[in-house]
Amino acid sequence: MSYLCPLCHHVLHFTAPQWRCENNHQFDCAREGYVNLLPVQHKRSKQPGDSVEMMQARRAFLDGGFYQPLQQRVAELLDNALGSDAQALLDIGCGEGYYTAAVAQRLNQARAMRIYGLDVAKVAVRYAAKRYPTVSFCVASSHRLPFADASLDAVLRIYAPCKGQELARVVRPGGVVVTVSPGPRHLYQLKEIIYQEVQLHAEQDEQLPGFDTVRNESLAYPMQLSGAQAANLLQMTPFAWRASLETQRQLAASASFACETDFAISVYRRHA
Repeated sequence: MSYLCPLCHHVLHFTAPQWRCENNHQFDCAREGYVNLLPVQHKRSKQPGDSVEMMQARRAFLDGGFYQPLQQRVAELLDNALGSDAQALLDIGCGEGYYTAAVAQRLNQARAMRIYGLDVAKVAVRYAAKRYPTVSFCVASSHRLPFADASLDAVLRIYAPCKGQELARVVRPGGVVVTVSPGPRHLYQLKEIIYQEVQLHAEQDEQLPGFDTVRNESLAYPMQLSGAQAANLLQMTPFAWRASLETQRQLAASASFACETDFAISVYRRHA
């Protein structure tokens, strides 16, 4: 399987060190192994996606194992949902590859699958490609997936935006999509130190066109964090934009910080 050109949507062919389509659009393969398929005209900002600081904070937090139950659960769900003949999976909004690599390891124990990771943040994809060379990473828009129609057996989407029509286009009949979104009480205690009035996350019943919902479940557990890891957690969330510098300093200096997780996980299957 190959990528599609983001400009003309023809198949890209790889001849080191470039990906090239029949219309001679060229995309260099970086030395870390990823390819940048996000043309300037498709960017919403000069450096879209997470900043270096957000990426580093998330990397440190995830390496601490605090989200490992979620990592292992989505890998298990995908393993159970896919047949032995499954060939390709895409992780949308892969970041630095924490979930992508675990899914690749689990699924390839009984299959020979090509695992792709896609993110709009170049800094995160660069790190992911360097750390996990067995996964194929690309910088691209989740609203214009650079994959052919019905070319993927599965998609993993953790918090990442993506149009339902795009998912229906790229997932083959019988394929699956696994999504993760915040449950009502996700990071409630973190929100308490930022907002005067804390609102629960709205419960979602997302319906994907062309898919049947086959499973909805929640995964919730407490975390006991050091001040440094609590600061990392804040930095990797949108809440960081609302937190004052004083709040950030107090959190980082705290001896410990107790916080809840609450993940809403859904599994969808593409109509046959």
